[in-house]
Amino acid sequence: MAFKFPKATTPQEVALRLNRGEKLYMLDVREPEEWAAGHLEGAKHIPLGQLSGRLHELDKSKEIIVICRSGNRSGLACELLNEKGFDVVNMTGGMNNWNDVVR
Repeated sequence: MAFKFPKATTPQEVALRLNRGEKLYMLDVREPEEWAAGHLEGAKHIPLGQLSGRLHELDKSKEIIVICRSGNRSGLACELLNEKGFDVVNMTGGMNNWNDVVR
């Protein structure tokens, strides 16, 4: 299954940017129990199933890095947000690959 979204990043690239002190606008689309088990500081949490009803909570003027467990749900979220005119970047590999990153 191929996702149609213009941009992707890796957990390593996101970690590097955060470690450099960049303020990233991140959206985590995982389920509440996944979020509770650990998430990136500063990320906004909207589960994928609630996303279309909560678009008003997102800032259209900012690039949004979309995060999930493996990159599949974030890919779906990117498709939805891209269609609505948002500037999105999918974090491929998701939080599964975050543990490999030295912080």
